[in-house]
Amino acid sequence: MLPMVARIEKAAPPARTDALETAARAVLTLLADERSLGDGEWAGAVRDWQDARIRKVVRRARGAEWRRASALPGITVSGATAEVRVCPPVPLDGWPKDLARLQVSGTDLTDPEPPAAPAPGAPVLWLSPGLDMSAGKAMAQSGHGAQLAWWELSGAERTAWAASGFALAVRTAEPGQWDALVASGLPVVRDAGFTEIAAGSCTVVADHHALRARLAPR
Repeated sequence: MLPMVARIEKAAPPARTDALETAARAVLTLLADERSLGDGEWAGAVRDWQDARIRKVVRRARGAEWRRASALPGITVSGATAEVRVCPPVPLDGWPKDLARLQVSGTDLTDPEPPAAPAPGAPVLWLSPGLDMSAGKAMAQSGHGAQLAWWELSGAERTAWAASGFALAVRTAEPGQWDALVASGLPVVRDAGFTEIAAGSCTVVADHHALRARLAPR
């Protein structure tokens, strides 16, 4: 599984949407990193993980916990208010000690204001309006959605996305919009049912403009 650590300080927790977007960008940053490719030092672990279920677990850290997590191999990605550390994949029973002791619970976050409309042309990871997910669960699901989109992009499209800093938005779809998104042919995340929600639940649709263009009538 892919360990992800969200920095959640008591005095200044991140905004929920920013945390979700930062988590998605962290996954993409790891996938594009040269250490994850070819003969890179993380490449074998990343290949083994991608050949199985792309399970992700988000844990929270603050203070000294965050400093210890940041010292482990991995990449820290920052948003406007959020910081997420993503580490190379590890076996289920092989978590580094400084990560294994971190808590999964306590990632309930809120947005101080409703998020603005996504920037025109930006990829959007649409969350299901019918599921109640903790921020940690939604962060993992957003990472899944970003990864499914990444898999379907060409090399040039991946390069362009990386050049933008992996610009993206995470938003909750309107109920009437959701069914159309799920049926659109865009990548859909279906949860394995390990935590919080039922197996097979559709959680995220990855709406990347390059993928949507392929679905347009010719």
